[in-house]
Amino acid sequence: MKVMNIIQDSIVDGVGLRTVIFFSGCPHQCFGCHNPQSWNASNGTDMTMEEILEQISPMNNVTLSGGEPFLQAKAIVPLVKALKDKGKTVWCFTGYLYEDVKDQELMKYIDVLVDGKFEIDKRDLDLVYKGSSNQRIISVKRSIEGKQVVLWSGKKDSTII
Repeated sequence: MKVMNIIQDSIVDGVGLRTVIFFSGCPHQCFGCHNPQSWNASNGTDMTMEEILEQISPMNNVTLSGGEPFLQAKAIVPLVKALKDKGKTVWCFTGYLYEDVKDQELMKYIDVLVDGKFEIDKRDLDLVYKGSSNQRIISVKRSIEGKQVVLWSGKKDSTII
C-alpha cells in the first residue's frame, strides 16, 4: 500500500483517539484540500500490512483518509480485516458518495463513512468530523442493513455506530 503518513492520537477524524492512515492518490483533487500532496499516487511510502499494523496504537481506533482510500481498496481490505479482528472501529473519509462505493468489499469492514468531495464554498469550521456541509457521516452497518443511507447520530461522544 502507498501511504503518505500515519498520525497518532487524532481527535478530529472520528470518535475518540484515532490513528489516521493517509493513503496516496486522489482523483477528486478538491479545491481547498488540506492534503494536496496526497493527490499523486506515486508520493508516499510503500508499506506492508504488517508495517502499518505496527504503527497502530493499541489504545486507538483507526481512520482511513487520503488521498482517496478507495483507490487502494483491494489492498486495504486485509488490513481492515486485521484491525476489526483486534476490535478496532474503522472510519473512512472518501470523496466518493456512499451510493458509488456501497458494494465494494471494503465497505463490509468500515463502521462510519464520511462521504462526498470537500467543497470550499460549503466549508464550515463548526462542523464535526467533516469539512463541508455537503458531506455526510454515515453509519455503514445500519445503511447496509436498511438498504438506505442512515446518518451517524452526530454525537461527538457516541459509541453507537
